[in-house]
Amino acid sequence: MAVDARETATAQGVLLAAPDRPDFHRAVVDYVVRQYPPPGVEVPRGAVVTVWFDFAEGEGGGGAGVREPRVPRPGGGGLERELDRPKDPFEPLAL
Repeated sequence: MAVDARETATAQGVLLAAPDRPDFHRAVVDYVVRQYPPPGVEVPRGAVVTVWFDFAEGEGGGGAGVREPRVPRPGGGGLERELDRPKDPFEPLAL
C-alpha cells in the first residue's frame, strides 16, 4: 500500500516519487505495481525510487495485481532403486 511504501522507503533512507499520483503524500490505500530501480538493486541513501500505482497503457491491469507464474514442483529427489523381480509364489522350497 502507499503507506507501507512510504514507511519502507523512509526506513531504507530513500525518497519516493510517484509520477502518476500528484497527491502521493495524501494517498493511503493504493498498491505499487512497478518501481524503478527494480527491487533488490542497491541504491545510495537519499536516492529517488520511482513507483507507479497504475499500469501504463497495454501493461495489463484488471485489478488482479502482478503475479509470478507457478513453476512445476521438483520430483521426489534422490536416486530410486529398481526393485528385484518378484519370485514365483508357487516355487518349491529347497530344504
